[in-house]
Amino acid sequence: MKINFDKIIDRAGTNSSKWETIQSEANAYIHVRAERFFGEDAATPMWIADMDFAAPKEVVDALTARAKHGLYGYTESSLTYKRSVADWMKSRHDWDVQPEWILNTPGVVPALAMLVRAFLKAGEKTIIQPPVYYPFRLVLEFNEIEVVENPLVYEGSHYYMNIADLEQKARDPQTKMLILSSPHNPVGRVWTRDELARLSEICRANGVLVISDEIHADLTFTPFIPFGALDENTIVCTAASKTFNLAGLANSNIIIPNQTLRRQFEKYLFQNALADTNLFGRLATETAYTHGADWLNQLLDYLSGTLDFMEKYFAESIPQIRMIRPEGTYLVWLDCRALGMDASSLHRFFADRARVYLENGAVFGTGGDGFLRMNIATPRKVVKEALRRMKEAVNSLEEKK
Repeated sequence: MKINFDKIIDRAGTNSSKWETIQSEANAYIHVRAERFFGEDAATPMWIADMDFAAPKEVVDALTARAKHGLYGYTESSLTYKRSVADWMKSRHDWDVQPEWILNTPGVVPALAMLVRAFLKAGEKTIIQPPVYYPFRLVLEFNEIEVVENPLVYEGSHYYMNIADLEQKARDPQTKMLILSSPHNPVGRVWTRDELARLSEICRANGVLVISDEIHADLTFTPFIPFGALDENTIVCTAASKTFNLAGLANSNIIIPNQTLRRQFEKYLFQNALADTNLFGRLATETAYTHGADWLNQLLDYLSGTLDFMEKYFAESIPQIRMIRPEGTYLVWLDCRALGMDASSLHRFFADRARVYLENGAVFGTGGDGFLRMNIATPRKVVKEALRRMKEAVNSLEEKK
């Protein structure tokens, strides 16, 4: 069945974080009047990683049928749930996952916080690779873990890992963990097998545990290598939430091939009464993984078409902004440094002058100043209108000169 990703779905009144809140410079979410994002001449939010596309029909039908049952008491995971996750990993990424490797948590970010508490002591160190998804830093700092930066190297329109710097920092005996963003959010890199193998080699040699956040793994335009397929002494965090727009259902899959590591994390979950998740989240995940492959293939084709349009538009109409085409995710990293604004002014400029609400690159840490992150998982008509407004805003700067 042909999916209509061009359909505009009204999200007013749903308490959508994307559409009915804004993010302050202190990273706090603030509710705003709905008119800011709805109605004539409204602003367009293209920030938080949330799609404006409905989930696959099979998922909606399954949730609707379960909701109509009317009884929402204590439930167990279905006998086929973990097998559906394992089958998806095999069919989509050629990774042989055993069902017993899988533990559930209510989201990947909560899982990261739990993993930090389960495996680290206050004062120990963890490596991150900025500019990177800012909750990495937050979960570390809130748990009194010292953050060690291994900044990515930006050359032209491409990002690389700084391997020499990584080798040096991994040798510190206090460095116990590395949190990997794969595919990388926000720069959109899909790491190659050689890059991942080198990172694995360095971390194994120095006793550094790799936690690989692979929540965007299904949303890639180039071959993706699960880190766990290269190194079984790792922990891979996955979910159907980004793939099928299910984040509000709070369900994720933490895949731990190593039995010792798995038992340690499982013990933490039981100690804290966290070894269960939402029945609707589990149902949606299993249904999506069982029936959602065609929907996802069509989504990737649609996003590729949007990226083609954007790449041409920026080159021809807004050359002051360099678009870094993502190899993975539906998030586009925009190099706006040629506009000559500081991070705060840049963010406010597009929000106020263009009425397009983007993610401030500075929140992603070192290397993020002068950049913006744009979420393009929305009907193409919305993307085109946002780009038109951005063009007008940038042209207004030229007119003032």
